[in-house]
Amino acid sequence: MKPWMKWTLAGLVVALLVAGTLRTMSARQTRQAALGAQQAAQKSPVSIALAASDLVRVKTLELQQTVLISGPIKAVNTALVKARVPGELRDLTVREGDAVRVGQVLARIDPTESDARLRQARQQAAAAKAQVAIAQRSFDNNRALVAQGFISSTALASSQASLDAAQASYEAAQSGADLAAKARDDTVLRAPISGQISQRLAQPGERVPVDARIVEIVDNRQLELEASLNAADSLQVKVGQSAQLTLDGTHQVIHAKVARINPSASVGSRAVLVYLTLEPDAKVRHGLFAQGSLNVGALTTLALPLSAVRTDKPQPYVQLVNQSQVQYANVTLGVRGNLADLPMVAVTGVPEGSMVIDSSVGSLRVGTLVTTNAQGPK
Repeated sequence: MKPWMKWTLAGLVVALLVAGTLRTMSARQTRQAALGAQQAAQKSPVSIALAASDLVRVKTLELQQTVLISGPIKAVNTALVKARVPGELRDLTVREGDAVRVGQVLARIDPTESDARLRQARQQAAAAKAQVAIAQRSFDNNRALVAQGFISSTALASSQASLDAAQASYEAAQSGADLAAKARDDTVLRAPISGQISQRLAQPGERVPVDARIVEIVDNRQLELEASLNAADSLQVKVGQSAQLTLDGTHQVIHAKVARINPSASVGSRAVLVYLTLEPDAKVRHGLFAQGSLNVGALTTLALPLSAVRTDKPQPYVQLVNQSQVQYANVTLGVRGNLADLPMVAVTGVPEGSMVIDSSVGSLRVGTLVTTNAQGPK
């Protein structure tokens, strides 16, 4: 190979190496410039605009303290009509939903056996009364003979004893007749209260025993809620406190007041039963289920809406706006209450007047710049 060709090839190799080196350096400078721009962007503060509804101010408020309650609704007056004598059930015509009044005849028990027993008892009483008459005449005769000296006083005492025994037998027989008359009256089943038939538990023609359930009557004109409370909540409840209830599955609001508090707790659960009287015009029925809140008092404290407290960390905290920047502050939660039906919670750890970002905004990075409109926080 000629010398000039060698130098030409060497020059080409050097040129290629120089060009590659220049391309590598250019690419490195481009990446460094992009990385510097990204770091500069990250270091530059991010700004976010918040509406007045996104901010709340820490204030001293009067919170209405409530206790959650739930339970079945029951009629104050209910009655279960039972058979008082055994026999065949007759004349039962009332059915579920029928209105009945106190004293109304609901059904009858076949009175054949009761009538026979009543006649037997009255006849026995009549026979005992006749024996009293015989013993009375014997005593009167013997008393006259003693006065005349024909018989001794011992015979008169014996006549007196016979008269007393006959009188006692008559009174016992008369009591038996009264019991038979009572059993005859018990064959007629009457309504003990006014109301409506809620259950019909027997059918005409059945032979029912004593204490067999025939019908149940419910008076829906006066209803109450039976709520079971734990020991801590029950200590805050007093007679006369008001409550707002809703029926299970509906949005109907019912007002009620505490009427009675059970003086003892349940043996197993240690729960205390509280009875709340419903307003008279409440359109509800016996057996429905209701739930709601019972107002047990008021507390003045530094508070925030419960929605402003964040709990995605071990310690509850809030996002503050301080000098137009987002900051975090840990808080300690206290009692809960309501303010115009808005759930609130007492807090410590933030000064009064602080502006807190509602949790509906989401999580913001510390140091984020914040701008708000002129209306200020709620």
